Amino acid sequence: MNLTTKNPATDSSATSADSTSSTTRNTRRKKLALSATALAIAAAGTFGVVTANAASGTGTAALAPVAGQNLTTSTHLTVGAATKAAQAALNAAVKENQKVSVAVVDRNGNTLVTLRGDGAGPQSPESAERKAYTAVSWNAPTSELAKRLAQTPNLKDIPGTLFLAGGAPVQAKGAPIAGVGVAGAPSGDLDEKFAQAGVAALGK
Repeated sequence: MNLTTKNPATDSSATSADSTSSTTRNTRRKKLALSATALAIAAAGTFGVVTANAASGTGTAALAPVAGQNLTTSTHLTVGAATKAAQAALNAAVKENQKVSVAVVDRNGNTLVTLRGDGAGPQSPESAERKAYTAVSWNAPTSELAKRLAQTPNLKDIPGTLFLAGGAPVQAKGAPIAGVGVAGAPSGDLDEKFAQAGVAALGK
């Protein structure tokens, strides 16, 4: 017969050790719980401070509005109007069996619309843009500007310009707001005639 015997002294020690271990674990759990609670409170407090500061604008650079006397307004051609002018110029060229490209630029010389007619030469779109840019820059037809080269030949060295007939400015109250350029016809006079047709379409 196999028997097991229990030593009362040993059993008592074991019970005491288990009790001590359990107490230690409980103490650690309480400390961890308290630490977690403290961290949560601290985080909430910090968040509250940050939120309060953000709400009050503390530490944030204020955006000052620009005063009205420091602003200016300008008139610009709409994309729809630019397209109308370009199409009118191209239609005028087609009626005379001319293969051209048309460009319309805004007051700042940025291209709004470019139309390359069927059969127009590969160089014509760029030439049309440069004529339009030149016309709006000096607020004059490029045929007139070309005449100024005799007195000021270095004008032709300005980047983006082309002092050949074919560009016409679009004006509002005498001020340039856009330019229409045409290139590809056998003569600059024809190019400018078509460009003027584009400008005229905007008055209708």
